[in-house]
Amino acid sequence: MKIKLQQKKTLPTKLNINSISNWLMILAHPLDKTISKESKFPHQTQLLNRRSQLNLKKADSEPVVMDLPNQNSSHVAFAAIESSISSFDLLTLARKMVAEHSTSNPAQLGIVVSGFSDADSERMAEALISAALAASATMPKFKSEKQTAFKLSKLSLFGLHARHGFKQSFATAEGNALTRSLSMLPPNKLTPTEYLKEIKQIARENKWKLDFYDEATLKKKKAGAFLAVSQGSPKADAGIVRLRYTPKTATQGKKVFLVGKGICYDTGGTNLKPANYMFGMHEDMQGSAVALGTLLALSKLNFNRPVECWMALAMNHIGPKAYKPNDVITASDGTTIEIVHTDAEGRMVLSDTLALASKEKPSLILDYATLTGACMYSIGTSYSGVFTNKKEWHEDLIKAGEDSGERVWPFPLDEDFDDMIKSDIADVKQCSQESGVDHILASRFLQRFVKYETPWVHMDLSASNRKGGLAHIPTDTIGFGVRYSVNLLLNNYLR
Repeated sequence: MKIKLQQKKTLPTKLNINSISNWLMILAHPLDKTISKESKFPHQTQLLNRRSQLNLKKADSEPVVMDLPNQNSSHVAFAAIESSISSFDLLTLARKMVAEHSTSNPAQLGIVVSGFSDADSERMAEALISAALAASATMPKFKSEKQTAFKLSKLSLFGLHARHGFKQSFATAEGNALTRSLSMLPPNKLTPTEYLKEIKQIARENKWKLDFYDEATLKKKKAGAFLAVSQGSPKADAGIVRLRYTPKTATQGKKVFLVGKGICYDTGGTNLKPANYMFGMHEDMQGSAVALGTLLALSKLNFNRPVECWMALAMNHIGPKAYKPNDVITASDGTTIEIVHTDAEGRMVLSDTLALASKEKPSLILDYATLTGACMYSIGTSYSGVFTNKKEWHEDLIKAGEDSGERVWPFPLDEDFDDMIKSDIADVKQCSQESGVDHILASRFLQRFVKYETPWVHMDLSASNRKGGLAHIPTDTIGFGVRYSVNLLLNNYLR
């Protein structure tokens, strides 16, 4: 859906207020310094009286809601907040404000920002716009009754005029919507075969070059780690997708690679998951969808560096051909791996993908995966874990999360963790039989396949799914990582 943005630096008049039925308003707290005759807009008194009735003294963490006494009974969700509010809290508030309009499903939303500096006003407006775009994105549904389509087609912004027109917000929202919609598709609707079809269509639309390393090609490349997982599938449709975006103004030699785990369904394999843990495993491909959504957003923004997206597409099936504990397999770089647990399949497909990708000597690899339960147990589902071979980047990675509102936390990758994955029979164990730090061990395992001292960041997507949504995203499926990565790359946090 195409949503138009109209911007006016002035505050709304009586005519504007009366003609728009749904409003989002953010005012600067404390209000006594914000409100003046110059900044007054229609029904301002009623709005402030409503807030006073609720006896709100501090900045708002929940929206104040009321219907205005005009001909449309315009429905308003507004808040008075301090400019120092964190990006995460601001986006969360924006999601709640937009949700107040969900039942009316408006075609137009009016947005008012007042009382802030220009930079802060833009930040407040960006959060509201991003929340509105996230809520209006169409997600897959297979209900037999006719579904109500989102009507939102216009956002009317009052109180500032941003020169760039919030292009980054729109591009990021489009990338995130793609990530979420792919991740929500049922596993019989998004097999590796169907996924590849979707990717080919998106590649054509965006003029990306596409290569697909099918199983025959991967056998020639001796990618035994990937093939160990895919060999259990009844259909040989697994493989590695390689997409290439090259802008006209690209700086040569500064390629960014986005790598994603694309397990379209994870049964656990021979070490079969219990029912409660298997339900929802169609989203085990969300890492690949984050990589794809990030590539889409960067393309829409004409990012000035070449970007490649490598997606490891497979199923982790059970069956007579499925790999099993104690197998020893050989990855494409010659590393021998002793299999410990077949449910640790993500690191297997990623190991060959990272080895093949790093052979191209990019300047940076970002990889994404719903990789371990241990990361979720460590930091919950409101943060994602990050790991890097550049320890000096830790503070920058945290800052990029704080600024984007998609928060991350770095974990250690010290060499002595390798003691837990030493093998008596192979170069390395796939994982440890001990519990507790599998997110770190998985990252240590992956790091050995990142060659040529390539700078590398791995994101373990513990925040990929959260009941009720997260930050500005209203669905349980979050698409976490697209907004973070676009912000990280466009603002050069990693120097």
